[in-house]
Amino acid sequence: MSLYGALFSGVSGISAQSQSMGIIADNITNVNTIGYKTTRAKFNTLVTNSGSATKYSPGGVSSTPTGLVDRQGLLQASTSPTDLSITGKGFFVVNTDQIPTSTTGTYLYTRAGSFAADSNGYLKNTGGYYIQGYPYDANGNLPSNRSLGSLESVNISNLTGTASPTTSLSISANLNSDTTPKAYTFGNMSAGTSTPDFERSIQVFDSKGGVRALTFGYIRNNALAANQWSVEIYANPSTDVTNPNGLLNVVGASTLAFNNDGTLNTAATTAPASLSITTWAAALGIANATVSIDYGSNGQADGMTQFSTPSSLISSETNGAVYGALTGVSVSEEGIVTALFDNGTRQDIFKVPLALFPNVNGLEGHTGNAYIGSLAAGDLTLQEARTGGAGIVSASTLEASTVDLAEEFSIMIQTQQAYSASARIITSADEMLDELIRLAR
Repeated sequence: MSLYGALFSGVSGISAQSQSMGIIADNITNVNTIGYKTTRAKFNTLVTNSGSATKYSPGGVSSTPTGLVDRQGLLQASTSPTDLSITGKGFFVVNTDQIPTSTTGTYLYTRAGSFAADSNGYLKNTGGYYIQGYPYDANGNLPSNRSLGSLESVNISNLTGTASPTTSLSISANLNSDTTPKAYTFGNMSAGTSTPDFERSIQVFDSKGGVRALTFGYIRNNALAANQWSVEIYANPSTDVTNPNGLLNVVGASTLAFNNDGTLNTAATTAPASLSITTWAAALGIANATVSIDYGSNGQADGMTQFSTPSSLISSETNGAVYGALTGVSVSEEGIVTALFDNGTRQDIFKVPLALFPNVNGLEGHTGNAYIGSLAAGDLTLQEARTGGAGIVSASTLEASTVDLAEEFSIMIQTQQAYSASARIITSADEMLDELIRLAR
């Protein structure tokens, strides 16, 4: 009967609008929730087949919640370097466990990037989930197999400090071409029995971050051809090394050759491209070192030169640093988490991947402003930031909620009116049924 059908239709309208109001309430209450995505009620008709072209059988309406997960929220500045946001389609991979295993922990996906270190140094967001990343090994390499199984919870406090030994050294200096050649015996400069024509010490760092000095002594050797100089490289003080060859503290020796125009002649130069310091004093407990040396380019005045001006050290550059304590972290747009030390060195420790789904609006919501993968969302793909449309990771920013209060209040008014109208259907149908019953009296 159409009157009963109208009653049922009105009831379905009340139910659908009630659900819509509940969705609106959730949106409004999450207007300040970081990374929250607006949900909308989508209405669908319920049709009852009347079986006749001359009769109409009321059906009603149903509502289905639909998350607008693909909406990009505005980015808000933050003071924390571990507050992260994404501009793009990707999601942070998080886990419910601090140290997930193959049998424990659940992988979830979120845009809520308000991460902070817990008591053990693991980055956890306000939902209680731990962000996942690929760890760098001691050689600065990422795992070759980059899958969910290769991910680990990002920890920013398991490095207490680091020292960086010197591995490269470049020298820019001029040796006076007017210097008078004199006799030279190998080892005499380092022994102090032969005064070098020019001598300078350069600071280097050993494997423990200790500060050492390598002295470069240059002498115009009368036994060599014109435009050639003998060079000794020795440790200063000599107690830093133990030389098994009885050559005191010499760790390297060579010959520098120059062209007639005063530029470096690398073809005739026997200066080593690298210096192997295998003679650090054993009592110091310092690892051996190999230091590459750059004297300049052949035929160029960009390193060692021989001009008719006083000998001088123009510049020298070395890498390495003393021991440094961990002072903080930074996160790049590529999702690389880098440890910062007070000696100026940096060390990459994790790389945060981003999760992609063909249909992000099909993800299932989870408590804590996170999502679970589903058949409707499609297959998960782990992608590096800045590639494949995954997006850019921004540090010290947070993605704001996509809720628009003005829009929500407008929809709320419509929902309220629709609810009242559905209720009026019920009261009107009730009055009509009551009138029908009175006809029988």
